[in-house]
Amino acid sequence: MNKQGMAAGIVAIAMAGSIGLRADADRLQDAATVLTEMSNADNGIPPNLWAKAKCVAVIPGVKKAALGIGGQYGRGYISCRNGSAAGWSAPGAVRIEGGSIGFQIGGSDTDVIMLVLNERGVDRLLSSKFTVGADAAVAAGPVGRQASAQTDATMMAEILAWSRSRGAYAGISLQGSTLREDDSENKELYGAELHNKDIVRGTTKVPAAAEVLLNTLSKFKPE
Repeated sequence: MNKQGMAAGIVAIAMAGSIGLRADADRLQDAATVLTEMSNADNGIPPNLWAKAKCVAVIPGVKKAALGIGGQYGRGYISCRNGSAAGWSAPGAVRIEGGSIGFQIGGSDTDVIMLVLNERGVDRLLSSKFTVGADAAVAAGPVGRQASAQTDATMMAEILAWSRSRGAYAGISLQGSTLREDDSENKELYGAELHNKDIVRGTTKVPAAAEVLLNTLSKFKPE
């Protein structure tokens, strides 16, 4: 394993100890709140992109810490459009991890939303893991009602990403980060070992704790 991979692992383990024990219900509520607050039509994710989105990943409170070795870690959920009454599938759990070597001191708490725009992006999202930039084309999404989605970056990207920083950092770098299934979270939420692909493409019943997230997603209608 290279130094960057070791750094990511060390930071992820340390951060998991502090945020990994939070109850599903709390994290699901946070995810719903982030979706609402980051989708304000005037200064958030443009409504027309929500209409095009095939899947969404929302990761509230990604932690980025640095004390000689930098890294980021967060847990959240994905959902894809389907034929259910809500229009969105039951949520599958994901983790985002990443690290970098550098002389950085500080920390941040950042909310992240990713919209998947095409089937190739959906396949990436539903794989056991993928690395941003290497396995999938991810671009920074435009912001606000007047933002144009017709740029080269957004047209070519499989996934668009937005972040909202509440700490010392202005934003979050997803390049090189790894998004993977969170098997332990899925087992805790569903009481069984389920893969995200089976959850979002099947007929998995929405757990009671996840209804708050599905109720929020139901506000975003397709084209």
